[in-house]
Amino acid sequence: MLSDKVSRIVDARAEDPGAIAAAAARRVRASSLFGEHGKAMIIAADHPARGANGAGGDPSAMADRFELLDRLCTALERPGVTGVLGTADILEDLLLLGVLDGKSVFGSMNRAGLAGSLFEIDDRFTGYDAETIAAMRFDGGKMLTRIALDDAATPSALENTAHAVDDLNDRRLIAMIEPFLSSWQDGRIRNDLSPDAVIKSITIASGLGRRTAYTWLKLPVVDDMERVLASSTLPALLLGGEVEDPDAAFASWGRALKLPTARGLVVGRSLLYPSDGDVAGAVDRAVSLL
Repeated sequence: MLSDKVSRIVDARAEDPGAIAAAAARRVRASSLFGEHGKAMIIAADHPARGANGAGGDPSAMADRFELLDRLCTALERPGVTGVLGTADILEDLLLLGVLDGKSVFGSMNRAGLAGSLFEIDDRFTGYDAETIAAMRFDGGKMLTRIALDDAATPSALENTAHAVDDLNDRRLIAMIEPFLSSWQDGRIRNDLSPDAVIKSITIASGLGRRTAYTWLKLPVVDDMERVLASSTLPALLLGGEVEDPDAAFASWGRALKLPTARGLVVGRSLLYPSDGDVAGAVDRAVSLL
């Protein structure tokens, strides 16, 4: 990232913190959540706040904030990219850089389930709340909702997600739920990506909250996606996750995007840190699937 951009961010944070709210107030909002292709293409960058800094085999790839912001700026300027998902620190940096005009913006809400921790399922809301998302003129909030039948913290996690869904729906903001059926294996939380497990997570997540008019799902692409996406009428955004075989991943995303409830992609590390280093090329390839 160019030094002048870095200095602009740091100077504003140190000398004029009000510049962040001012940038949010003057930001040109997206006229639609969807691009000309009729789908959403959202770049995700909320992983570091959960201590998940790894990407592409480098355990500290996302820990270099200047490098991450540079890659985000490259991704956001590509044609067809409609929005971004992040925590307050990252979204505020992007506001100060002036790169969010015309983009939909989603705030990441619960990040306390730190990767690899003993309390990973107890994913409390330590990030955005609905009130702040509305005040910042963003479009919605996202919550990771892991359902571990062998962990007594799960009911509280579900209750907290339901409250967030209610708060966002009350403000007519998108509540983006990312559900997984998870379990403890060898001291770590593992997500079950079998079709039946993903279906069960969808049916549970779809029922959270007193209203679902503004509830969307953020779902992994797994086998038998036609049956998986038939388990709810809620709009679904497909997540990328870590990609070992880019050709196979892009092919599976393309097939899933043809299904009626699939309304776009939310992809982070696999586009921001592609194996060949070409961020623009990876993003353009993902957009072409839409």
